[in-house]
Amino acid sequence: MAKDETILIIEDEESIMDILAYALRKEGYRVNGAATGQEGVRLFEGIGPDLVILDVMLPDMDGFDICKKLTAMSNVPVLMLTARDDIVDKVLGLELGADDYMTKPFDVREIIARIKVLLRRQGRTVASTSLAINDRIRIEPRSHTVLKDNEIVVFKPKEYDLLLFFVQHKNQVFSREEILDSVWDFDYVGDLRTVDVHVQRVRKKLDDAMLPSIIETVFGVGYKMRGN
Repeated sequence: MAKDETILIIEDEESIMDILAYALRKEGYRVNGAATGQEGVRLFEGIGPDLVILDVMLPDMDGFDICKKLTAMSNVPVLMLTARDDIVDKVLGLELGADDYMTKPFDVREIIARIKVLLRRQGRTVASTSLAINDRIRIEPRSHTVLKDNEIVVFKPKEYDLLLFFVQHKNQVFSREEILDSVWDFDYVGDLRTVDVHVQRVRKKLDDAMLPSIIETVFGVGYKMRGN
């Protein structure tokens, strides 16, 4: 079954990239890969992944520098990989913001188990804190409340679920099929226009006439929410 989470792999060894990507897709995750640090940072900024697997040794940038850059931009979990079994490297990576650390060669089953733990931990953190859409709109997950200019905006359950989905996946583009599967789940039998209708309802409640919509239409693909 497909999952909501997207994982970014920044790894220059093609064999390791292929193994990880295959295993993670088999688990249902969306996977994007980059063979260089620069490409990895660009993808990170573009897709807003839920977790990053980051190799320490890359051809163009030091993995520790990348880790520092990513954790400064976001609280997305970072799992670092290295061929060196050195406690100094591990401590440095963790001090720079990495959430976990594994040495090569590794067991794919173990790395998947660690990824699941990191994503669960991240999910609990997100669910317990206020989520800002912009400086005027925020979501309070504990109370299922949407606030605009500190005033409550009433949302129906699926409208709220749709908005929360976009907030938790800022800068990621989703097709209508993916949104339907993620928000309404796989058992829902309905028209793809259901997504369009709910997007329009969310826009009507939160958009300002003179500003771009909080949910952007990506023509020929689907929708995404811009990150701040």
